[in-house]
Amino acid sequence: MDPREVLAESLHALVANRLRSALTLVGIVLGVTSIIAVMTALALVQATFEREMSVLGSQTFQVQKWPAGGFSSDVVRRRAMRRPPLTLKEAALIRDRVPTVDIVGSELWDFGFVVEYKGVQTNPNVSICGGTPEYAPNNTHYVGMGRNLSPMDVRTAARVAVIGFGIAKKLFPFTDPVGTDVLVDHRKYRVIGVFDEKKSAFGGNFDNYVLIPVTTFASVYGSTDRNGMARSVNITVRSKTPALLADAIEQTRQVLRRERNVRPGEPDNFDFFNSASLITQFNKMSAGIKLAAFVIGIVALIVAGIGIMNIMLVAVTERTREIGLRKALGARASSIRLQFLLEAVVLCNIGGVVGIALGFGLGNLVAVFTHFEPRVPLEWAFIGLAFCSAVGIGFGMLPAVRASRLDPIEALRYE
Repeated sequence: MDPREVLAESLHALVANRLRSALTLVGIVLGVTSIIAVMTALALVQATFEREMSVLGSQTFQVQKWPAGGFSSDVVRRRAMRRPPLTLKEAALIRDRVPTVDIVGSELWDFGFVVEYKGVQTNPNVSICGGTPEYAPNNTHYVGMGRNLSPMDVRTAARVAVIGFGIAKKLFPFTDPVGTDVLVDHRKYRVIGVFDEKKSAFGGNFDNYVLIPVTTFASVYGSTDRNGMARSVNITVRSKTPALLADAIEQTRQVLRRERNVRPGEPDNFDFFNSASLITQFNKMSAGIKLAAFVIGIVALIVAGIGIMNIMLVAVTERTREIGLRKALGARASSIRLQFLLEAVVLCNIGGVVGIALGFGLGNLVAVFTHFEPRVPLEWAFIGLAFCSAVGIGFGMLPAVRASRLDPIEALRYE
């Protein structure tokens, strides 16, 4: 029998038993939907995370006192607290002694402040960054109106500020803020620029901070924070080319180890991070979720496969006379086997297609209520269909073989 005829016979059998086919599909649909929905949601979160974590660019890294991945235990936290703070002097040493870098910036941060203009106030959640002119290029957050900090602003500890887009929108909805005076934490600063808008899908404060000269920050807020701990400078470093990033990190490490008297064999008492390392950490964290979703989906598909096998065995019993008649008319055992196998595979793939569509829809629901961009990870669609075919073949083989081995005479006698 021509394979196309076999396929037509399989489809006809599925349509003739619509209720049974629909009930059989439920398990397949649920299994595939669970996998695709989770993988789609993770894909759109990962794509957005990678875009936002690329804030440092492909050739920029940051040196800081605190571990980039946070505190995994109290031991790690206590060890990090004992580290000496990074200083502006060390930033200058990196600038002078590392030949593979071209831009070195310094940042000091504090959080939870209010900015005020003519009686209008922001919420008390504004961050203040004491930085250098290198802040904008190293963090890929550029000044859209007015100007950036200048070296002279830093040298003179000028009372000037570049404000975030969100602050400008709140305090100056109809006027140009550049040249006006605002109160930042009850202190007067002249606004010299406004950053471009930079929304965050994760609720970050990209548009809700104020940049002032790092020397101004140090003179106003001192060398210790509100908890009495010594302030540590975050040093942002840009290598001359992306290819030199690894060399720049290693050379910076050696300069800092010598300056901070770290003995050979001792671990660094500072940490590095860049966009690639943050993305790698996210991938490690999401790997467990992906594995769990995959395992749950596979278990669901196996359970559905067992259901398909049972229903196909019932179908063989119900169609015994039909099989006997076809064999009596000359149908070969291979054609009977292929028909039942195709029925199982087609049924599984129909469920797979429905599950994939539902999974893409459910996975992208999060994009409807956030700034995440919708994603359609087609690779998982192909993986899902491949598993559906494997389930159809694996669990449809026993009913297909049993049907192909029926004796035509005994089958014709079956009531």
